[in-house]
Amino acid sequence: MTTHEENRRKKIQDMIKKVESLSPFELKDELIKMAKKSEQKGIRMMLNAGRGNPNWTAATPRQAFFTFGQFAVEETQRTWSDKDLAGMPEKAGIYDRFLMYTKHNSNAPGVELLKAIIEYGIKEPDFDPDSWVFELTDAIIGDNYPVPDRMLIHTEKVVKDYVIKEMGGDPKTATHDLYAVEGGTAAMCYIFDSLIANRILSPGDKIALFVPIFTPYVEIANLPRYHFDIVKIYASEVNENGRHTWQYPKEQLDKLADTKIKLACVVNPSNPPSVAINEESMFYLKHIVESKNPDLMIVTDDVYGTFADKFQSLMCSMPYNTLGVYSYSKYFGVTGWRLGVIALAKDNVYNHLIEQLPEDAKDILRERYGALTTDPDHIPFIDRIVADSRQVALNHTAGLSTPQQVQMAFFSIFALLDKNDTYKNQTKEICRRRKQLLHTYLDELTLEENPYSTSYYDEIDLLVWAKLKYGEEFVEYLKEERNSLEFLFELADRYSIVLLNGSGFEGPSWSIRVSLANLKDEEYAEIGKAINELFAKYAEDWNAFKW
Repeated sequence: MTTHEENRRKKIQDMIKKVESLSPFELKDELIKMAKKSEQKGIRMMLNAGRGNPNWTAATPRQAFFTFGQFAVEETQRTWSDKDLAGMPEKAGIYDRFLMYTKHNSNAPGVELLKAIIEYGIKEPDFDPDSWVFELTDAIIGDNYPVPDRMLIHTEKVVKDYVIKEMGGDPKTATHDLYAVEGGTAAMCYIFDSLIANRILSPGDKIALFVPIFTPYVEIANLPRYHFDIVKIYASEVNENGRHTWQYPKEQLDKLADTKIKLACVVNPSNPPSVAINEESMFYLKHIVESKNPDLMIVTDDVYGTFADKFQSLMCSMPYNTLGVYSYSKYFGVTGWRLGVIALAKDNVYNHLIEQLPEDAKDILRERYGALTTDPDHIPFIDRIVADSRQVALNHTAGLSTPQQVQMAFFSIFALLDKNDTYKNQTKEICRRRKQLLHTYLDELTLEENPYSTSYYDEIDLLVWAKLKYGEEFVEYLKEERNSLEFLFELADRYSIVLLNGSGFEGPSWSIRVSLANLKDEEYAEIGKAINELFAKYAEDWNAFKW
């Protein structure tokens, strides 16, 4: 190793000592700084595959949204128009006026989809035309608080139809109530707070995390205000080639038989492996819970479900135990819109556990929610989440902004109308094509057929690759003489490439996460080539080390 290489490595090792305790998302910022330095030297352009934000957007539902916004403004000007000042829309006859507007603006962007969206609400859920159009018009103008605060009535119905369908359930039989929230991240915060506030989960309780998992679930669970006792359910299954399938073996799922485990958190499909739980594990999980731990609360975060060919959410297969979280961010390219829902079946374990609380705990909750109703004992858990999201006292101003709810409804109906799944297949193909390009240079890691993979991310275990490519001796060298973070910093320093560490998601210590969503197709071939070159450099150092 040359003096220059020794100095480079020492610099990186010093950096790692400073940042190794950071979460992968904070660590990413340090990697970006290093990658930008290389970029500024004119070596190459930085490629940041550490971000999960997709680089595609759903255009037509947005066009319909903005065109409908113009209609809504004209409706406000019908009732009162004085220069910049307008009034509020009126319900009577608004459907007929909408038809007239679309007739006169037949070339407006997204108008055909807009008409189809309105007709869907009238024909499928059998909405009253004026009530449906007025709800959307008043909502997109945003001139009133959300009423009901949990979710607008017609909007909840169409969003529920979409979410349940995509989660592998039957919209006609599902009894779920929905709460529209500011993305999946807000849902996480609200849920944990309400579990504690309602005394069905206490600080220090034992909870299970299906790992690898989106890092904030780990970080929230470790916060001093919660400090939960964490049991990890590992996706540790490997196939006959020694490669990860990212499925959960029975011996891992058996951990949930422990009745001291009050809550289980699942990201399905997983992040970062990006693989859905298969049918065998779903069946066994249901068996364990129903027979051994029937009061287990489950929270499933299913943002990547639309990218899997075979997908059923636990919120549909185990509705009694499971509270579902879904975000529109990835599928429709709307992370900035902050669109998400919490979904919970009417008959659920959360309500049951609240009913079983001792009287002293119930008295505390009666005082907490007493200002909302004369019968606080029977407030469903999902409505408690709504109240808790606004510290109860501001329950009357709770709820997602109404224009956001309209955009959510438009996305939902757009997908429901797409009977051939044209848009869905487009997004799937983007991810799969990029994964193929990434693996072009990753010999010994040829892509294996996996119907449960979404290909939204790729988690590469470098130790598995090391064993397949060079043997067990190289694996031991990496463990003893190298650091997994060192590989990421060298990628940033040498190639201006930013990836995330899988260990930050409670994944294998030498795994790395590549987001397949946010860069140009050809850039994934560059990333694969760089990973391969750097890995070969490590192998060269190992051979020199041996002698």
